[in-house]
Amino acid sequence: MSDILGYRQPKAGTQPAYNSPEYGSTRYRHPQAGLLELPHTLTETSSPRFSPERYPERVDMTVQKDGSHAMGERIIVAGRVLDEDGRPIRNAMVEVWQANAAGRYNHEGDQHDAPLDVNFDGRGRVFTDAEGWYRYVTIKPGAYPWRNHHNAWRPNHIHYSLFGAGFAQRLVTQMYFPGDPLLPIDPIFNTVPDKAARDRLVSKFDLDLTEPEWALGYRFDVVLRGRDATPMEDNHDHG
Repeated sequence: MSDILGYRQPKAGTQPAYNSPEYGSTRYRHPQAGLLELPHTLTETSSPRFSPERYPERVDMTVQKDGSHAMGERIIVAGRVLDEDGRPIRNAMVEVWQANAAGRYNHEGDQHDAPLDVNFDGRGRVFTDAEGWYRYVTIKPGAYPWRNHHNAWRPNHIHYSLFGAGFAQRLVTQMYFPGDPLLPIDPIFNTVPDKAARDRLVSKFDLDLTEPEWALGYRFDVVLRGRDATPMEDNHDHG
């Protein structure tokens, strides 16, 4: 009997639809014709080799090179990246980006009337270890308006990009925080029809990760495929 397992498709309703009317911009960006399957080249599937030597880690996003510190609530985020059978994904490159504590991105395209923090650029990068664990330190992001509908505000969230062995092996998702009152009314969060799948996008407060008198800890595991896969943003450019 072969030990090779076939690819397990996600359970219906656990991944966001390409076109979600409540999330306004999807009507302009979702595919209008049938998708074409293009074979990947060797370069796409095996290059570049992501490693901390070529892509240096940035584990603590709250401290700049000159020693200056970001403003806001310092938090620790950690978790494991796993396959559908609970096996660790080793040496995966995990990149994160987010708004600052006031709910503003350090980007010229963000014109939200909130203060910028010159000591926080909102970008980090870590690699998983042999057991699939990753960990980084950041500032809890603030909510911000996004004009999808009247009085629309995005919940606090952190964007995730996970790379495999090559550029074609990339998945993007968002991590949310427990108890956020904006989650039930957020159109992006609710593009995922299945409640259990939506819950997998919400981190969990973790006292074991919390460091006394320094920072609260949140755990966020990512499952890359199968029935318990973390919902991903398939070709969506979410705010």
